[in-house]
Amino acid sequence: METRELDKSKRPVLWIAIAVLLFWGALAATLAAISVLFPGTWLDAMWILNPRAHAGLVALPRFVGCFFLILGLVLLITGVGWIRRRFWGWALASLLIAGNLAGDLFRFAQGEWVAGIVGAVVAGALLVYMLRQNVRGFFLKQA
Repeated sequence: METRELDKSKRPVLWIAIAVLLFWGALAATLAAISVLFPGTWLDAMWILNPRAHAGLVALPRFVGCFFLILGLVLLITGVGWIRRRFWGWALASLLIAGNLAGDLFRFAQGEWVAGIVGAVVAGALLVYMLRQNVRGFFLKQA
């Protein structure tokens, strides 16, 4: 039987950082969903950080906000699985990062050279890290 004790010496270096990334993503996606579903609230002020994305989102039908809510829920569930060291949490996180990498490569192909290449390098490095045996092996397949 595998122990649930967390041996900090065997914990992957970026384990906590990736958990924070997942929970931060859940919060950001949820806030984006609320601001798209209910425009004109105080949340619109957050888009000052990325007015181009805001302009693109408000041009879409409001129901697109529902997809952001789903993304937020998926990120939250993934974060919980990650923290609890569930193998499915690792698998979902890996798939999400791979999707992010694909999106960044698409951005690059669309002419957003800097954002695309920076995002692809970061997501690619993170994905390579997450696919390493010691990281994957940290997540329990049972329980």
